[in-house]
Parts: sequence; C-alpha cells; structure tokens
Amino acid sequence: MNQSLIELIQSALSKVSDPELHRSITELGMVQTVSVNGSDAAVHILLTISGCPMRDRLDRDIRAAVLSVDGIKNVDIEFGAMNEEQRNNVKKLMRGGRDKTIQFADPSSLTRVIGIASGKGGVGKSSVTANLAVAAARKGYKVGILDADVYGHSIPRLLGVLGQRPTAIDQFFIPVENYGVKIVSMEMFKPERSDPIAYRGPLLHRVLEQLLSDAYWGDLDLLLLDLPPGTGDIAISLGQLLPASEILVVTTPQIAAAEVAERAGRIAHQLKQHILGVVENMSDILCPTCGESISIFGSGGGQETATRLSNLVGSEIALLAQIPFDGALREGGDNGEPITLAKPDAPASLAIDELLGKLMQRPRSLVGVPLTLHT
Repeated sequence: MNQSLIELIQSALSKVSDPELHRSITELGMVQTVSVNGSDAAVHILLTISGCPMRDRLDRDIRAAVLSVDGIKNVDIEFGAMNEEQRNNVKKLMRGGRDKTIQFADPSSLTRVIGIASGKGGVGKSSVTANLAVAAARKGYKVGILDADVYGHSIPRLLGVLGQRPTAIDQFFIPVENYGVKIVSMEMFKPERSDPIAYRGPLLHRVLEQLLSDAYWGDLDLLLLDLPPGTGDIAISLGQLLPASEILVVTTPQIAAAEVAERAGRIAHQLKQHILGVVENMSDILCPTCGESISIFGSGGGQETATRLSNLVGSEIALLAQIPFDGALREGGDNGEPITLAKPDAPASLAIDELLGKLMQRPRSLVGVPLTLHT
C-alpha cells in the first residue's frame, strides 16, 4: 500500500516545476526521498542552492501536489542543498548535455538575435529596446534582453528590476524576469550599484561571452542586445561571437545625427552583419490643441540615415519606424513601467508594435543553416 502511495506522490511531484528553471523537480533530481506512514507523507527536497529565493513557492507547490494524492492527509517537507556533483548534473541537463557554449551561436538556433545600436548616446536606444521586448512578450513571444551597454547600463531601471540579482548555481545563473522578459545586465553583478565599470578591450569581450554563455536563457524566440553607443569593443565582439546577429540602428530626427548613426551601421556591415533597418526615435508629435505636427528635434534624420546605409550596403535599408516624442515614454522608463505596457494605445506604443510586426514578419533565411542532405 505504502509503495503504491509513494509512486502516486512521485507522479504528482513530477508535475511541479522549479519556478526559475521551469523544469520538473523530479527531472532536475531535486526529490531525494519520499516516504509514507499511514496518511502522513515525508518528502526530502534538494535545492540547487541553500539560499534559494523560491523556497517558499516550492514549499507551497510541493505541499499542494502531495496533498492532492488520495489517502494523504499530512505532509512534512524537509529542504536540503545539492552537492557539487548534483549541481553539475543540473547544469548539464539545462544545457542539453552540451558543455558551456553560446547557444545562439549554434547554426541550428532559431532565436532571432538583434543588436540595438546607435552612433551616440541619448537617442533613446535603451528605451526602444525595453519597449520592443515588452511588446514582443505581450504578443506571446519568448524574449530576452542582454544589457550589453557595460558602462551605461539602464535596462534594469527601464524594466523595473533595479537592485535584483540573478540566482546563481556556481558559474551558471538564471536571468531576472519581469513583464515576461528575461533580463541580464552587468549591473546585476556589481557589489554596489554605484560602482563604476573600468574594463578594457579584452576583458569586455570576455564579459560579453560570459553573460551569453553562463546564463540559462531557455528557448527564446527573440534576444535583444542593448549595445553601447558608437563602434567600440562590444560591437566588434558581438559580430565575432554571434555572426548571425542582426542590427537595428536607432537615431533621432536631427539631420546632424544621421552621420553619427551611419557609423553604427558601417561597423555592422564591416563585420558582415545584416542591417535590419533604421528606427527614428523622438519623431514629430501632434499639437494637442491645433492638431498640427510639431518637430521638436528637427526632421529627416531617420530617412537620411537609411539612405546613407542603403548606399553603403548596395541595397535598400528601410526606415522601419518613427516613434513620436512622448513624455510618458520617459516617465515609464523612470518608473520601470514601459509605455507599451502602461499605455498600449499611445502613439509611441503603436509605433513600437508596428516595428515589432515588421521585424518578426521577415522570413528566416536558410543561409548558414546546415541541410541534412545525403548523396
């Protein structure tokens, strides 16, 4: 009788998922022992780390699962921690049996990797990245953001995860998640948020490599990289580590900004990355009283950038979106609530939704994907 109950409990526990790894706790090897004495059950659970932040949620889920078994009235749950060998097994399982690697660099990867680039800072590149990610998550896509702007990281504030740190399992960590977006930023690994980052070229390359390979991203439809402005080490490293990545160039309506924005596309072209198009941020708004268009930051910069890049690559690079200037977009960034979530019907939100549609409608190319043909 007891053996039958134990099997039923184990079956119930197999339906409980780790809140961070999103895999069954039995598959992860977290259920060490199950015993039954009459109507009382005892379960010993091994956490991946002793200070697991999701322990309370696991306790509730496990308790509910065990008590759902007919004949069980009480359950005692004891928590322990995995040893190094057990943690290594978990890491191997999560990586699909592969050694440490950048999953998005695999030619068979179906994740769209898009770097959001700009020629200079202050054009709203990070705001576009954050809102684009949230808009994609709202439409059901599995989305991640890597805040690759090592010196000027702002994604944690924009997405409301300021001060949060990822759960680490040795050198393997789980991205922080909010609004359905998985988030990794260098800020999450600094001892103090105010600490400056003073890394030079080779170390920057290593940091980007680690953030890509040491995180458990899961199966993503879309990975956005918020790149530093300009054409420095990170932009070059992205082209080397993820040669199939694509680039979206963000600029402002100011014509003088076009020449600077072109440089971001030029470095991508030199690295043989595909340039998806141009986004003009802080575009014209309609006067609330007279209804006339107001060009706060000038006009024509986005189209000028697209024209320059088209001449550079020898094919059309389109101006994909013009996102109107909106104070609510800035307020949402300060409050950690993106405008695409707080005001989905705002003109800026609608422009971002339209941009997302254009990006995700593009059919996936078979270039670089190995075909299993036999002769």
